[in-house]
Amino acid sequence: MKLDLQGIFPPIPTPFEDGHCAPHRLEENLARWNDTGLSGYLILGSNGEAPLLSEAEKLELVRVARAAIPAGKILLAGSGLESTDATSVLTYRLADLGVDAALVLTPSYYRDLLAPEAMRRHFEAVAEASPIPILLYNVPRFTGVNLPIDLVVNLAQHPNIIGIKDSSGQLGQLIELREKAPSHFQLIIGTDSVFLGGLAHGVRGAILAVANVAPRECVELFNAVEDEKWDVAQALANRIAPAGRAAASRFGVPGLKAALDELGYFGGDPRPPLLPVSEKVRKEIRLILQQAGLLE
Repeated sequence: MKLDLQGIFPPIPTPFEDGHCAPHRLEENLARWNDTGLSGYLILGSNGEAPLLSEAEKLELVRVARAAIPAGKILLAGSGLESTDATSVLTYRLADLGVDAALVLTPSYYRDLLAPEAMRRHFEAVAEASPIPILLYNVPRFTGVNLPIDLVVNLAQHPNIIGIKDSSGQLGQLIELREKAPSHFQLIIGTDSVFLGGLAHGVRGAILAVANVAPRECVELFNAVEDEKWDVAQALANRIAPAGRAAASRFGVPGLKAALDELGYFGGDPRPPLLPVSEKVRKEIRLILQQAGLLE
């Protein structure tokens, strides 16, 4: 059965207490998000501080998340590591815990040596070994690698590579992918700044940092586009855009966690070497949330 990735998915942060994973805090947050109309969740992504987690921590977070998420909601999890074999092994273990699809990050440490052919072989090998579908994860901001469109179109032919989360922030690239990739290949908007633009061009899935702090508003915006209520969609996009910029780009993961704290979720501190935001920045985030109508 095809996995339909329409709708809104937040890339949820990993909660820590005293530097240690706090799965019970994840359960608390999910209980609140479950009532907001979200289609599912991504864990172990960039906002989940995946590079700072051990494999044991990753598996425990997946176990907790799967148990806390209703059967009707999709669980996505990041499995990308630097080596093909390690990525394949982790993907298999995540699948065994009930993940519906794996998000596979572009390898980047040896980026100068990773020609398109090496990338093609990497993603195809992971897809061949995986018992669940995989999504390509293109996030040049962190990897320094922007997957070539022709390579993505080529990989889209593989039956177990079902889509891509494109976090390039380039609307033109998203539109070109939509024009060139086969119709069954699912495009996922991965950057808040092109949320409305991507929806307007027919993309029907989004994994967005702002969905952590404005889940209902993101779902309403998505539904407004579906109903062709463009004035409503534009007004919502304008209202939540500053919160999206604060959470996704200006202050990064520490800012997103501070915003969650302000909204009554558990955000907590990021894991070192990341540092929490200053009190001055926290006050600025609080004001942004208030102006967006997200916080009284």
